[in-house]
Amino acid sequence: MKVILLQDVKGQGKQGELKDVSEGYARNFLLPRGLAEEATPAALRELEQKREKDRRHKAQELADAKQLGAQLENQKIVVKTQAGEGGRLFGAITSKHIADAMKQQGFTVDKRKISLGEPIKSLGGHRVTVKLHPEVHVQVLVYVEAE
Repeated sequence: MKVILLQDVKGQGKQGELKDVSEGYARNFLLPRGLAEEATPAALRELEQKREKDRRHKAQELADAKQLGAQLENQKIVVKTQAGEGGRLFGAITSKHIADAMKQQGFTVDKRKISLGEPIKSLGGHRVTVKLHPEVHVQVLVYVEAE
């Protein structure tokens, strides 16, 4: 019997997959627990429409990430903070500070997507990697200035 898995089933497959299982397994285990539905022509059409919608959504996310990446590459992000003698900072510049500075300049980037190799503890320019999408990584210049 062919079924469409509605949830991940250990030993069978992942959500959205079309599987051929025994009649008893489907009728006594998968269907009563809501883990699968019978693969009727209408259900198969619905599954294909859902897959197509997911493909379009992922393609749109990638296009948006590439567009934002192109805009960010040419930007200089300025973060103002308190500094002591010799250009040493009180504390460190974190990804949250950088995300807030980007937001002030009109770029919405989640702080978890900003990758700092090591904490920024001095004035001046620093290169920071922003991971906008698994396929899109951008190097941004963050310039730290004293208030």
